[in-house]
Amino acid sequence: MQIEIWSDVKCPWCFVGKRRFETALAGFEHRDQVTVTWKSFQLDPDLPDHYDGTEQQYLAERKGISEDRIREMWDSLSASAAGEGLNFRFEDVVVGNSFTAHRFLHLAKSQGLGDAAKEAILSAHFEQGKDTSDTDFLVELGQKIGLTEQDVRATLDTDRFADDVHHDIAEARALGISGVPFFVIDRKYGISGAQPADLFAEALTTAWQEANPLTLVSPAGSAAASADGEACGPEGCN
Repeated sequence: MQIEIWSDVKCPWCFVGKRRFETALAGFEHRDQVTVTWKSFQLDPDLPDHYDGTEQQYLAERKGISEDRIREMWDSLSASAAGEGLNFRFEDVVVGNSFTAHRFLHLAKSQGLGDAAKEAILSAHFEQGKDTSDTDFLVELGQKIGLTEQDVRATLDTDRFADDVHHDIAEARALGISGVPFFVIDRKYGISGAQPADLFAEALTTAWQEANPLTLVSPAGSAAASADGEACGPEGCN
């Protein structure tokens, strides 16, 4: 089963959704046959690499959100995050363009470290107040998950993986994805947003059963599509 997840590293619901999806996947009987691929998406591609202001200023100035509304949003998000074992620190968030971070994630994915990189960079942004648009920080982060300094710098000092990021974003547009997180199962089922773990679990089961239907075996020579043998049911045994 193939699961593609579009998200932005600057999106708090993407971190919450990741946790909820992981909870569902951990309880899924066929989880060892599931491949998860992270895809890039940018909520604000016009941001500078380093925004001169706080997260609150960014939301007020660029999104037109009032201070009271920002506080309400943060309180709600923090409570949801805490319910998934996450500790959001919005006052410490460093605002900046996510394109460099997405190229870093593609590098990690190319070396089989995509999920580790996604987890590390989301935590760094929302829980640790780190600048995930900064090359030196991404070098440090990359080394912690198994990337080499040389590979990270060689990627971020050039435009390597830029086309991959653009391709993911174009693909999202073609699929009609306008917000994240967005989960696509076998290019057939779409799940929008950080849904409850139970919904993810139901979707996984439904997709698996559809891809792997049960075939009832009939006795040789039976004219019926399926011949019932002796069995017990709610009304008794036959």
